[in-house]
Amino acid sequence: MRILFDQGTPIPLRRSPTGHVVATAYELVWSTVNNGDLIRLAEQDGYKLLIIKYTSLVHPQNLKGCTLALLVVTTPSWQGIRGGTGELQVAFAAIESGGDEELFIP
Repeated sequence: MRILFDQGTPIPLRRSPTGHVVATAYELVWSTVNNGDLIRLAEQDGYKLLIIKYTSLVHPQNLKGCTLALLVVTTPSWQGIRGGTGELQVAFAAIESGGDEELFIP
C-alpha cells in the first residue's frame, strides 16, 4: 500500500508500516498544500492512506467515494508513538477506502 505522511508526522514512524511504500508531503513538495487539495493530490497519485497528526482535517472533508483513507495519530511525539507501533500495524490493516480512524496514543 502507498502511504503518505502529512506535514509533522514523525519521520521515524515511516519504519513502522512494514511492507508498504511511505512518502511524506514534504518530499513531494506538498507541505504547503491546503487540506482538501492534499487529499485530492494524494488520491490522484495512488496513495491509499494519509496519516495525519491532528483531527481538524478529518471532519470537514467528505471522503465518501474516495479511494484514500485517513488515519489520525493523536500525538506528534515520536516518544508517544513508538510504544504504539503494534496498534499502528492493526490500524493499517483494518482501515478501509474512504474511511477515517483515530488512533489514540496517550
